[in-house]
Amino acid sequence: MSHSDRYCTGGVAMKSLHSTPQAPRRRLVLGALALPWLSALPGLGRAATQTVVNVLTSYPDEVMSRFETAFEQAYPQYRLRYLWRMPHDALPYLRKHARDGSVDVYWSASPRTFSLLKEEQLLRPLDVPRNGLPEAVGGTRISDADGYFLATEIAGYVFACDEARLRQLAVPVPRDWTDLATPRLQGRIALPVPSEVGFAPVMFDIVLQSYGWARGWALWSEIGALSRLARRGSTFITDMVGTGEVAIGLSMDFFVQAAIAQGARLSAHYPAHNGINPGHIAYPAVPGNPDGARAFATFILSDTGQRLLMHPNIRKLPVRPTVYPTKNMSGAEFNPFAAAGAGMLAYDNARGRWRLAIISAMFDEMVVRPHAELQALWTRVHAAEAQHKPVQHIRTLLGAPAIAEAEADSTALRGLFRQDLEGGPAPRQAMMQRWAAFHADQRAKANAALQALGT
Repeated sequence: MSHSDRYCTGGVAMKSLHSTPQAPRRRLVLGALALPWLSALPGLGRAATQTVVNVLTSYPDEVMSRFETAFEQAYPQYRLRYLWRMPHDALPYLRKHARDGSVDVYWSASPRTFSLLKEEQLLRPLDVPRNGLPEAVGGTRISDADGYFLATEIAGYVFACDEARLRQLAVPVPRDWTDLATPRLQGRIALPVPSEVGFAPVMFDIVLQSYGWARGWALWSEIGALSRLARRGSTFITDMVGTGEVAIGLSMDFFVQAAIAQGARLSAHYPAHNGINPGHIAYPAVPGNPDGARAFATFILSDTGQRLLMHPNIRKLPVRPTVYPTKNMSGAEFNPFAAAGAGMLAYDNARGRWRLAIISAMFDEMVVRPHAELQALWTRVHAAEAQHKPVQHIRTLLGAPAIAEAEADSTALRGLFRQDLEGGPAPRQAMMQRWAAFHADQRAKANAALQALGT
């Protein structure tokens, strides 16, 4: 398993990088700066004259070390230094340090974090060339309209499949989300919990936007009951599929492609209803090295930087359309711009951004906390259907969301969950308790209805 798989599961068994040691070369350079006489050694004299660019990031060393090497070759006057913080840590960190010059660039994949930083006036506009950079891909606007943060890469959602195991189960390779709702996949799907796995909330909202609020939640209730939940600290999704523990894992393309590149027996399939999750780059309000920050951002968005994202050990999707070699809409050479043209990427991130924490909390109360009970009820529903018994009213009970979409989109409810990256305020707990009570009542009614059917 790669370090990137350990780190980038969006919260599932993440390796903490808060205490990640510096790479050997960086340790040597820092030591040389403390000992002037070492500047006479080959290479160290140049290091002593380089200007440091401080980059706050959530990306793993496999990504950052390659960009460090390429950037310092292109801009030998600069030396990169990385500060690792996951988004929920980066937000309070930048609230404290965005104006003291200790961070020159913030580079990460957390759209809500960037939006909050802009809202709190902790960013300054980027002054880099934008020729050839799109503002949107499909239905997703990928960069800030005012230029406070720009997309550098994007990622799509995939079904990671063990095709041999699917053949044993007599289940075809899924092409869309509805294909997952089959009883033959009971216990054979790995599903990330959105409140614990950073990439998952958008994935859940893609289904809700694609199929509608009511049908989307009914689908998540059934898929959730069929699934093994991948939680923080659990086995990695690509490992669960690669070892045959499950047949399908729901993940992001670059995790799965990286595992395939390392020999995992997986295949990656983009569902027909999809969306993208962008990574962004921004300047804190008061950088210590504005010229170095500009150079780094310019490099990341250049043809060279964008092509580096496609390295087999990185597998990110560039935002510059001209670097894609093909117009494929599947597999390792997936072209999101071709897919958007075919209507695959209709997800509206502006509509969904501020309800993601609400969706995550709703899924917790609907599926995660009562998982064993819900699983047993859906098993009985499927058994009744196999006997041709009428169960649509029971499906409606188990699939109904606790609130209407209009309430989820309301300013009042969003206000309760707005700061959820840091842990929501106490008033939201009462709301979640009401949701839990609603679903408990629905499950009790479903159980009674199943008993009446003799199932």
